[in-house]
Amino acid sequence: MADGLSALHDLLVTGQSGVSGPAGVRLTEIRARTVTQFAAWSGTVAQAGAEAAKAAGVQTAPGPGQAATGANGTLLRVEPLKWWLISETEQPVMLSDELGATLDVSQSRSWLRAGGPQSARLLNHVLPIDLSERAFPERSVASTAFHHVGVTLWLDAQDFNLFLPRSFAASLCEILIETARQYGLEIT
Repeated sequence: MADGLSALHDLLVTGQSGVSGPAGVRLTEIRARTVTQFAAWSGTVAQAGAEAAKAAGVQTAPGPGQAATGANGTLLRVEPLKWWLISETEQPVMLSDELGATLDVSQSRSWLRAGGPQSARLLNHVLPIDLSERAFPERSVASTAFHHVGVTLWLDAQDFNLFLPRSFAASLCEILIETARQYGLEIT
């Protein structure tokens, strides 16, 4: 697991800004994790999903738009034929060529966690999806667009996790920071 230079290292300066009082939004960059992509061929979704589930340590692979957490990490269903396994260690598991392809995408994404009571409201400024608890409950996953850039969003037990393409991460993060200041922003 390579821990390269963050695309956000100059932007995410620890501290508070915006309105005074308690911060409504908390932004944190998550680093030192491995993101392994399991991509199935169109006729092998069930078998590839079973292998991805085994790698994550969960009973079954999550369905579209869902996440499941197991002993070895969290498995996100990011697209109809793809899962991402997020773990603290590198995953030696590889799909056979007959089932699909496995790829380490850790360095292709910047992982930004948005928490706090106003985090859904902040994200609704920039993402074209309904983030209400009814429409986007815990363990939901969405591949969506942020200013015409494809991003992945996952809601864990407490916070929203935004996976930004590394080449666009700085500019998208600037937008989030400026928008979050109206709610009170804490960068941790």
